[in-house]
Amino acid sequence: MPRSVNHVASRAKRKRILKLTRGYFGARKNVWTVAKNTWEKGLTYAFRDRRNKNRNFRALWIQRINAGARLEGLSYSRLMGGLKDAGIEINRKVLADLAMNNPEAFKAIVAKAKK
Repeated sequence: MPRSVNHVASRAKRKRILKLTRGYFGARKNVWTVAKNTWEKGLTYAFRDRRNKNRNFRALWIQRINAGARLEGLSYSRLMGGLKDAGIEINRKVLADLAMNNPEAFKAIVAKAKK
């Protein structure tokens, strides 16, 4: 009995991945094995860099908070410790936004952290 091969499904799978690699350079867009490897590697980069993006933003927020705190005569670590002691639960993203765009509100928070 002859071997049965599902050409329709395998062709559709190849077309789907080749469509995803459209715009890549050279063989990366039209040679099946190269395109598949490039696409898979791209997925690993995307996963890694979603994590790195969060890391980079946290570092940026800390720098902005530190700059705002230094203007008020505090270091970043003393500010964060003071906020914890005062029972103020506010995340770094919001604190950084206040330090940049609303200095009066940030000053009020720093004043509570100083006490």
